[in-house]
Amino acid sequence: MAYTTQKHCFLLLVAALSIAQLANAGDPDILSDFVLPGNVSTVDGNFFTFTGLRALIGAADPTEFTVTKVSMAEFPALNGQSVSYAVLQYPAGTVNPPHTHPRSAEFLFLIDGTLEVGIVDTTNKLYTQTLQSGDLFVFPKGLVHYQYNTDSENLAVALSAFGSANAGTVSVPTSVFTTGIDDGILAKSFKTDVATIQKIKAGLAP
Repeated sequence: MAYTTQKHCFLLLVAALSIAQLANAGDPDILSDFVLPGNVSTVDGNFFTFTGLRALIGAADPTEFTVTKVSMAEFPALNGQSVSYAVLQYPAGTVNPPHTHPRSAEFLFLIDGTLEVGIVDTTNKLYTQTLQSGDLFVFPKGLVHYQYNTDSENLAVALSAFGSANAGTVSVPTSVFTTGIDDGILAKSFKTDVATIQKIKAGLAP
């Protein structure tokens, strides 16, 4: 009887710790108003200001899909604030390849143009939508998703918000084909041959 009670107590403790870990998933709370980098000793309004997007105003349209990030790496004041942004520019016919954000959902606002978007859930079901200017779309945290500008003539521009100062991006093509996984393993995984895998890798080489 004592053993059973101890076992139940242990299981309850493990469950409680697991729930606590889930509740704390994401950026950790900070115990100050903001976090200063080690090389900063004085703070004024400049610390809280990011000017890196000024370069986009009046600039020529890009010729390739372009992401301009505003995360903790680019804007240290975001450390501990659980928020970041990205400006995404999609020239005609370009794609943001399938990828995931392991630490945050993505909330996309389409500013200009049209955009096909898609999400794959954990049952491998694909959800797609065609967005018009002014539409918003949420990509749930950790799920594979993509965006594609199907317009053959016009640029599409979107702003994405993240609930993390460092949402992270894991590109599916890059992580699978350019990280050194053995060609034979990839051929078996994709039910194809090594020559096909090597062609895919060659197409992804910088």
